[in-house]
Amino acid sequence: MEPVSELVPGPLLPEIEPLAFLLGTWLGAGTGGYPTIDPFGYEEELAFEHVGDTFLSYAQRSWSPADGAPIHFERGFLRPGTDRVIEFTVAHPLGLTEVSEGTLDGSRFELASRSIGRTGTGMDVIAVVRRYEVEGDRMRYETDMQTERTAMTLHLAAELQRVRR
Repeated sequence: MEPVSELVPGPLLPEIEPLAFLLGTWLGAGTGGYPTIDPFGYEEELAFEHVGDTFLSYAQRSWSPADGAPIHFERGFLRPGTDRVIEFTVAHPLGLTEVSEGTLDGSRFELASRSIGRTGTGMDVIAVVRRYEVEGDRMRYETDMQTERTAMTLHLAAELQRVRR
C-alpha cells in the first residue's frame, strides 16, 4: 500500500466541479465580536482541498496578529447535495460539531446549521449561519452565531486572498 502522502487525487469528479472555485489555501484578516466579549482582530488561513472523492476537505486556523497565539481551529468537509444544495460538517475544539446546509449560487453561498452537537462542557452555541462570497482570488465571509443566552448576532467578518491553488 502506498503512503497517503504519495497519493494523487486525480481529476475533479463532476459532482464537486461546482465547488472548484474554493480550492486552495486562503490567507487574510478579520474582525470578531459578540455581546459577551470584547471586539478583536485575527489573522486566518483556510484551506479547501480536493482529496479525490465527492467532497472537499476543509481546515481553518486563526491566530492573534499581536503575538501569533492561536485563537481557533476547525476541521471538516464540504460536499454537494442535490439541486445546488451544499452540505458542511465541521468539528470545533470548543466541544462542538456543526452540520449545516445551504444553496450554492455561482460562487456565493450561505450555510445555516441544521444541528449543533455539544459535549458536556462544550460552548453553549445553538445555531450558526455562514455567508461566503468568492470573486476570483478574493473571499469574503461573515459568520453569525446564537448561544443559549444571546440571540443570533454577527460574530466574525473577514477578507482572504488565495495564496495557493
